[in-house]
Amino acid sequence: MVLADADAQRRGSCVSHPSDASCIFCKIVAGQIPCFKLLEDERTIAFMDINPANPGHALAVVKDHHPTIDIIPPEALADVARTAQRLARAVLKALDPPGLNLVQANGEGAGQSVPHLHIHIIPRRRNDGLMINWQAVPGDMAEIETVYKKIKAAL
Repeated sequence: MVLADADAQRRGSCVSHPSDASCIFCKIVAGQIPCFKLLEDERTIAFMDINPANPGHALAVVKDHHPTIDIIPPEALADVARTAQRLARAVLKALDPPGLNLVQANGEGAGQSVPHLHIHIIPRRRNDGLMINWQAVPGDMAEIETVYKKIKAAL
């Protein structure tokens, strides 16, 4: 469904951002690209990832075009978090995996391939070979304290 311009601007939909016309998620929100839609509400949409890390891999996507977590309004982030939780519950019920990863990447350095805020819901199986986890290695306390002070000052 394509929204009228006034309605799109009122809701903050991607349709009102012509500069983001090349965004694949904006195209999905606008109905220009089909998807395996799981659920949709006024501010979010959830659908299957067509390049799944594991069977059942799905995405919770904010409809407004906000590329990363540092610029998304808090209420929009809360909306997509609620959708991710609802979707995670459905994945757990439907597929009964022993675990889930929720992944939200920001920027190319973090592996973000679509610059439109979204949360991956990825069912996990023991020894599935998916490399999201890292080994916990004790850090240098002086270095941790230095970085802590920088972050604390930025708050």
